[in-house]
Amino acid sequence: MNKIEKMVKELCPDGIEWKKLGELGIFANIGVDKKKVANQKEILLLNFTDVMKNIYINKEIPTMIVTASDYQIEKCTVEKGDIFITPSSETIDEIGFASVVTETIPNTCYSYHIMRFRLFEYNIITSFFIRYLFESPILRNQIRKNAQGITRFGMVLEKWKNLSIPIPPLEVQAEIVKILDNFTELQAELQAELQARKKQYEYYRDKLLLFDNILKRGGVLKTLNEVCELVVGGDIPKNKISKQKTVYYNIPIYSNGTDKNMLYGYTDTAKINKSCVSISARGTIGYCHLHKYPFYPIVRLICAIPNENILIADYLKYSLDCINIKGTKTGIPQLTAPMIKRISVPIPPLEVQEEIVNILDKFERMCNSLTEGLPSEIAARKKQYEYYRDKLLSF
Repeated sequence: MNKIEKMVKELCPDGIEWKKLGELGIFANIGVDKKKVANQKEILLLNFTDVMKNIYINKEIPTMIVTASDYQIEKCTVEKGDIFITPSSETIDEIGFASVVTETIPNTCYSYHIMRFRLFEYNIITSFFIRYLFESPILRNQIRKNAQGITRFGMVLEKWKNLSIPIPPLEVQAEIVKILDNFTELQAELQAELQARKKQYEYYRDKLLLFDNILKRGGVLKTLNEVCELVVGGDIPKNKISKQKTVYYNIPIYSNGTDKNMLYGYTDTAKINKSCVSISARGTIGYCHLHKYPFYPIVRLICAIPNENILIADYLKYSLDCINIKGTKTGIPQLTAPMIKRISVPIPPLEVQEEIVNILDKFERMCNSLTEGLPSEIAARKKQYEYYRDKLLSF
């Protein structure tokens, strides 16, 4: 920060110049549709998702094959230094995501769902700098102020042209880009490490729980009906519910959702008081969640409560994660209690279950814990990056 401040004072003592995007480059949003049309040439398509998921775009990113007319191929090129922007979205905060093309990509056009911004005077450092500005409060606040819509949000072209940004000397831009690139590279390395650990975790989980391996360790195959009590979630408790946790309403109500979407609210009485595994039984079927505290299941959430003399709930959760639980084939996918009763899992002695759980818990914490392991490190680095990004780009 001190180095940047010194550079700014030395190179622009009278202050940093601000310009509108329309003064720096030209916007284009002709684009190509995600279709294949007879008598048109096949091309690669740079699409909305490519821009949303990547800071920099190279020739490895576009993979979708569509067709385009000769006019589109001439006008919708993807060239080094181009900045691609998401101009509209169902969510206002997804407007103005941006990526920079790091190499000209031949035989490639951009989708009509994204917009191209090309500098009048090519300079890759300035393209990188502007791309980072699209993440900063300087542009985010202007975009939120000017965006319009009800079910889909966007801005007219003139609004994009009138977005105002600081343009410090090129040396300052380069130093800021270098610093922020270091942060983003570190985050990318951590994300790659996390993906490798998740694959490693799935490999060992599947190997440890393979029936042949469990059989060698004294295991037997049992249906859930033989080793669990099944409880089907019912109606929402009337007049005894709160959306927020209170002194009186502190028992969570879980519905037929996934992850955080499972939590419906809170009530005062638990329907299940033992460790168990819930299984979503309608819509997104087969999602399993381990519960270790009292709760109240509702809306087609089926809960398997293990016989503690035979089966550990944690082991059951890991076993069910290895099974492709299938439901009805027509209409809205759903599971019934009789279907779940017939699911079979390999069950070794309790001491073997505990050993397997201890091994997999370590992988689980490394891959998913927000207080330890890689997710915690990624979250900390993300906050650090956002802090320095906003500081560096505040001017």
